[in-house]
Amino acid sequence: MTLQWTAVAFFLYVEIALILILCLPFISALRWRSVFSWRIWNWLTPYWNKCFFTMIMVLVVLFLDALREVQKYSDPEPTLEAKVNPNLYDHLHMKLFRAQRNLYISGFSLFLWLIMRRVVTLLNQVAVVVESSAGVQAQLENTIKAARQHQEDNLTLKQALLDEEEATSAQNQQLKMEAEKLAGRLKAAESAVSKSQTEVEAMKRQSRGLSQEYDRLLREHHLLQNLQSDPADKKDQ
Repeated sequence: MTLQWTAVAFFLYVEIALILILCLPFISALRWRSVFSWRIWNWLTPYWNKCFFTMIMVLVVLFLDALREVQKYSDPEPTLEAKVNPNLYDHLHMKLFRAQRNLYISGFSLFLWLIMRRVVTLLNQVAVVVESSAGVQAQLENTIKAARQHQEDNLTLKQALLDEEEATSAQNQQLKMEAEKLAGRLKAAESAVSKSQTEVEAMKRQSRGLSQEYDRLLREHHLLQNLQSDPADKKDQ
């Protein structure tokens, strides 16, 4: 194996190892995102696209070269010539085997290079989605807590209003009973006042009658005194 194909095979092995590591189930996407956020990757970011497309071009060229070699050693004419000479036949099959091997190595390297970039992109996207979903989940929990708190406050307020209405109703009932009692007392007081006024009027009439009787008796008394004084005056004369 020549140096270039040894490098391509080593690159293929590295790609397989990296993809297996990226696909480990116990390493979360958030952990990979934190790894991808290291300062060294930020420093390599301007060169990453250039390196990526350069490797694609190199692998495509190697893949096309290996494909050309496979077609070259798969033609029927060299095969017919090789059947005459067994050593040439074995050498031709060895060349075809190496060309096919190089074709597979370059093809899988190109395929896994694209797959690895896609896996890294998906891991970043999954990490972003997980972070946003965690934020949405926290916001949803806060909203649910706020809704429950508002519901409890509404229930408390409704209960307070019901209690206040019951207290107001009881107070109004008590005030109504007291008003009825006061109305009864007022009626009793009015009847007592009316009775007192009637008694006062009767006493006034009785007092006027007594006064008139007293005046009459007083006049009669004066008349009697005058009658008694007249015979005495006559005798003195």
